[in-house]
Amino acid sequence: MNQSIIPLILQRIMAAVAVVFGIVTIIAGSRVLTGTDPGYAVFQPLLVYNTLMGVAYIAGGLMIWRNIRRGKYVAASIFTLNLIVLGGIAYLYFVSGGVAVDSLRAMTLRTVVWLVLLLGSMWLGRGKV
Repeated sequence: MNQSIIPLILQRIMAAVAVVFGIVTIIAGSRVLTGTDPGYAVFQPLLVYNTLMGVAYIAGGLMIWRNIRRGKYVAASIFTLNLIVLGGIAYLYFVSGGVAVDSLRAMTLRTVVWLVLLLGSMWLGRGKV
């Protein structure tokens, strides 16, 4: 396989992961917002944040698809926001138990996914300022 096509394929895979992750996030969040019981106590601000971030995930994926240089900045922004929120809900979880452990796990997953997308976009976009 031509080595110049491999980075493009990786870029497309990363973009697809971001878009699919965003769609799944919106669907899951919308279901709970419209009354589906997830089986644990819901921290409403986190639910709204995650549902809205699903749109940002799709936008980030589209940006990664179109322009890896700009995509890495979007991925960095999303990762940073998710990390801040993860820190906040971890604090709430350990101090007051006001957040379900499932929410903490899900936010950790979101943060790790965007860390991987950020690192991948930085690697693919290296040398592209």
